[in-house]
This record gives sequence, structure tokens and C-alpha cells, in this order.
Amino acid sequence: MRHATANETASLRQPSFEEEQLRGISRTVAEIHWLLLILVLLFLTFGSVEKFSEPGISAGCFFYAAFVMSFRYANFFTHESRWKIAVETLAMIAFITWTLAFTGGLSSPLLNSYLLPIITSALTLGRVITLFEVVVVAACHLWLGEGTSVQSVLTLSYIGALTARMAPVLLVAYIVTMFSSDILFGLSRAKMLAETDELTGIPNTRGFAIAASRLFGQAIRYQRPAAVLMVDSDNLKAVNDRLGHPVGNRLLCKLARVIQQELRTSDVMARYGGDEFIVFLPETPAAGATVVAERIRNSMSAMPLEEGVHRVECTVSIGLATFPEDGSTLDAVIARADRAMYGAKKGGRDRVVKFGDLQGEQTAAR
Repeated sequence: MRHATANETASLRQPSFEEEQLRGISRTVAEIHWLLLILVLLFLTFGSVEKFSEPGISAGCFFYAAFVMSFRYANFFTHESRWKIAVETLAMIAFITWTLAFTGGLSSPLLNSYLLPIITSALTLGRVITLFEVVVVAACHLWLGEGTSVQSVLTLSYIGALTARMAPVLLVAYIVTMFSSDILFGLSRAKMLAETDELTGIPNTRGFAIAASRLFGQAIRYQRPAAVLMVDSDNLKAVNDRLGHPVGNRLLCKLARVIQQELRTSDVMARYGGDEFIVFLPETPAAGATVVAERIRNSMSAMPLEEGVHRVECTVSIGLATFPEDGSTLDAVIARADRAMYGAKKGGRDRVVKFGDLQGEQTAAR
């Protein structure tokens, strides 16, 4: 059987929420780099810059542009990370400090440029790193102070003046960090709701696709077995018709709990739609998957649903397919587990059917 290629493996892995977030932030940081560079070049061109300062500013612009080009576009880093953004914000602070040294120090019109790396850090890196960078900016203020001696730095007047200059920076850092925390919480909540089935509280098909694709990619990469179970309630329609949809919903919640109790923490389950549930079992060959499926079937049939004077027998039909025997892609294995589940339905329900056995029966019938 043909195994998936490296490109197929890469396509199976969907980027996580944090990776997508970092990519978006990274694109914004790249734009901030160029906007900062353009701002300094415009000031160099149209501002009142002393002639002797022009070579120093030009050199700073050249080396800063070289840093951005090499650090961001030379593909030295295959994945975005927060430490990379931290290094970039520190490089911004260094470039701004260098430029201020040639444009008037603490009297420079570009002094407020320090807010750019601070805001970037507050949006991305959290409170601790942002506070560290505020301290770095304060140290740069000390270095830029002309004729400042150690004795004058320790005076109350100088400390008061430095505090007054740093107060807006601290306030911006605090406010942006708070807003960032609220936004991230909202995004995480929205992500959870988008990937969770409202009735049962387990993942929905979107959440399943993200988690199972990642695990299936590992199965391909390391040539390890994996299995998919398709679990379908045999009684839901009858329960809905006889006792109403609220009771049917309780049946679905019960089935979700039964399945969950028989799984490992590394297994992934989801509501696949209607009365179907799907389970991905990593590191599990056909024999092990059959044991799990039979445990689910037996547990469900052993616990009828009690609803007032009504006692509803609950059974499930389960289809099973495995990698690599039944497919080389996740979609293929899922489709064959689904076919095996329908085979279990046609065979009388309340049973587990492997796709391989179903194929053998069809071949024998022909």
C-alpha cells in the first residue's frame, strides 16, 4: 500500500490557534519595522538634522534594515515564536536609541517612537517582558541624558523628571496589556465554542479535524498504527418519536459519556453529526481498536436509559477502520469506518464491524 508523501503529511497538519495568531502578529511587526524606518528617513530628509549627524543616522538605518531583512526574510526561522518577536522589539529600542542620540537625545521629536516597541510587546509578549522592556527604555533615557552624573541621577529632582517622562510609557504598556488579555480571552472563548458541540460538550467535527489531523500526521511520519471508530446510536429515532427530543438529547449525552469513559487521554472523540460519534485512536492496531469498540458497545447496552416509567434499551453500531491497512489518508480511513458502521447497521445493529471484514464478506458474496 502506498504511504503518504512528505507533502501530504505536511498538508494534514493544520496550524494551531497560537501559530495563526503569531503569524498575524508577525506580519504586523514587519510593517512596524518598515514604518519606523520610513519615519526616521523622512526626518533625516525633511527634518532639521545637523550635517555631522547624517552619517550616523544613515548608518543606523542601513544596519537596522539589514537586520530586518536577514532576521525576517532570510528564512532562518521556519516557525514564528514569541522570543523572536521579543528580539525584534529590543532591536527597535536599540535603533530608536541610536537615532535619538543623533537627533537631540531626550529633546528629539522622535522620542515618542519608544511607544512602538512597547505597544508591540504589550500586545504580544505579556506583562513580564513588557515591564522588562520599559526598564530597558528607562535605561536608554538615562544614557541619552547629556552631562548626567551619578550624583545627579540619584537626586529626587532627576528621579521625578525621569518618572514623569516614563509615566506615559508605563500607562500605555499597562492599558494595552490589559486590552490584549481581554482580547485573547475572547478569542480563546470563541475558538472553544467554534470547536465544541453545544449539546454534549465534546469537540465537534472542526475540533476533531484539528486534533486528529495532527495525530494522523505523526502516525504517517513514524509509521505507527492508528484507528478510527464510527459510533452510531441504534435507538435515537425511536426515542425521539416515542418520548420526545429532550429525552433523545439525554441519550446522546449518555452515549458521549460512555464513549469518553472507555478512552485514553491521548484519544480524540467528537460528535460527527446527528446520532454519530467519531473516535480517533492513535498508536492502536485493529485488535486493540476492536477491544475498545466492544467495551463501548457493551457499556452502552448494559445501561438502559431510565425515563420515568419508561426503560429504553440503548445499543450502538460501530464501524472500525485502521491505518495503514484501510487507507493512507485520514479522510480515507474515516470514510471506510463510516462504511463499516453502515455495514453493522445492515447486519442487525448492536455490533462492531471492521472494514476489512466487510470487504471480505462482499468479496465472498461475489
